[in-house]
Amino acid sequence: MLTVFFRGVTMLFWGLIVLVLFLDQFSKYLVILYLAPWESIAILPGVLYLTHVRNPGAAFGILANWTGLFILVSLLLIGAILLFWRRILTLSRSFQLALALEVGGAVGNLIDRLRFGQVIDFIDFRVWPVFNVADMAIVIGALLIGYNLLGIKRPLE
Repeated sequence: MLTVFFRGVTMLFWGLIVLVLFLDQFSKYLVILYLAPWESIAILPGVLYLTHVRNPGAAFGILANWTGLFILVSLLLIGAILLFWRRILTLSRSFQLALALEVGGAVGNLIDRLRFGQVIDFIDFRVWPVFNVADMAIVIGALLIGYNLLGIKRPLE
């Protein structure tokens, strides 16, 4: 029974990584295919646009052109999660999902950095820096990690 549980957790963890990676890379493929750099189309005018942006930095473009550092940090994150895999299996399911989101997002942006020397961003709300699916996974994963580390519990029902 325990083996079945761990197999299910493992499949969920790796499945989420693959899903994030697929959604991220496929959406970026479509952006590259259909939008020239800096071209923008309105999805919901005044609210949501698809804008092809090449980001040589981290979130919000900070540390532009530090590609080597971002590649190293991504590889260290992925390596640490693989190294501590057995320990991760003992964590709560939400913590495991958070780490899967982090890995999926990190790998998605790592692929861009290795291929293009920068990250493809395209989700544009015009009031926030342009971002991508990998960025969303990383942010959601970080929020879930924070939630777990703070020990926030649901009230008894």
